[in-house]
Amino acid sequence: MTVIGCGYLGATHAACMAELGHEVLGMDSDVGKVHVLNTGQAPFHERGLDDLLARHTADGRLRFTASYAEAAAFADLHFIGVGTPQRPDSHAYDLGHLFTAVGQLASHLSRPAVVAGKSTVPAGTAARLRDLLHQHAPAGEAVEVAWNPEFLRESFAVDDTLRPDRLVIGVQTPKSWAETLLKQCFHKIIKSGTPTIVTDWATAELAKVSANAFLATKISFINAMAEVCEATGADVGLLADILGHDTRIGHRGMRPGLGFGGGCLPKDLRGFMACAEEHGAGPALAILGEVDAINNRRRERVIDLACELLDGSVRGRCVTVWGAAFKPDTDDIRDSPALAVAQRLHELGATVVVTDPKGLDNARKAHSDLDYAEDPEAAVENADLLLHLTEWSQYSRIDPRLLACRMTAPKVVDGRGTLDARSWREAGWTFRALGRP
Repeated sequence: MTVIGCGYLGATHAACMAELGHEVLGMDSDVGKVHVLNTGQAPFHERGLDDLLARHTADGRLRFTASYAEAAAFADLHFIGVGTPQRPDSHAYDLGHLFTAVGQLASHLSRPAVVAGKSTVPAGTAARLRDLLHQHAPAGEAVEVAWNPEFLRESFAVDDTLRPDRLVIGVQTPKSWAETLLKQCFHKIIKSGTPTIVTDWATAELAKVSANAFLATKISFINAMAEVCEATGADVGLLADILGHDTRIGHRGMRPGLGFGGGCLPKDLRGFMACAEEHGAGPALAILGEVDAINNRRRERVIDLACELLDGSVRGRCVTVWGAAFKPDTDDIRDSPALAVAQRLHELGATVVVTDPKGLDNARKAHSDLDYAEDPEAAVENADLLLHLTEWSQYSRIDPRLLACRMTAPKVVDGRGTLDARSWREAGWTFRALGRP
């Protein structure tokens, strides 16, 4: 099989398919990325991925190329994992990279093949790709299309690929060759008892965006409760725990804080709304507009707290931000809440020093006007305020007593609710957290 597009999704999928015993050729138009992957390393941080890449590039089960012709000649099953970012002029998905990749692959498909999309797309995309393939592939209608959405969490992507909680296969016709080939591909996963749902294209296309929209709604709900808790003096952490014990609700995804970011939830939330509008069903997803707004208000609330703790203004003050990645255990800074807050504070006149265990290189490229420090303890030197905005586990292990003397005045805003408020207050810190007294 091949995997076309070797970013977070594609490189992980390629390595995991090799781990399942398949012969895999990854294809990406970025020659530099291809070179790095062929050395057995990922050009980004994803837990456990380097081990798989090193093992299977060494045993010959996995290699990478920049040639569409080589990819087409290599396999009869082609997974498509190219990015579908948000368009710069609207909330809709930008499908340009997807159609370019499939179009270039199509011209080399001279024998029957299955093209299986994994990218997150609006409903109707599979049908459009089928038409493109049938028109431009020499094999014509012998090329079948399937949709196999991914449900990966960054920093858990390897485990989510090898041990998914469900497998979705979208096909045009039940019992087709495409269905048979994908079931053969995922035989070990299916045999392990993973729920496997075979459905039509549109349902498979909606699966990922619907899941992300629901998760975003759950996160924004508890953050809306945080706003109410701040107004009433309640504790949103305890409230989330109470709600989570209801088996209909559950604890997962009910952690209040700065909100979600990254390359999936915000994009998919907005892309889903745009797709619904295109199909005349926009009012059905009106709730998602408020979900997005609540999420953005969390960032504004941290800025408000910073100003409040610094006597009304951050201008001329030094603020340290713990965190650049949108979540821990990744170097992905796409739509990072932490960096959004840091950048806004800089625009308001603060000197902002950012630290992060993995995301600093990417942050420097995207936000060159911020200052950076490798060591989270050294980063607070002479700072007027500390903001904890990405919940790396090592931050929770730092002794607040050792930091207090480095600050001009020990003040902290816990934007993720994972620091021990009692120990920080006992160490002399003015401690504020979202949704807590």
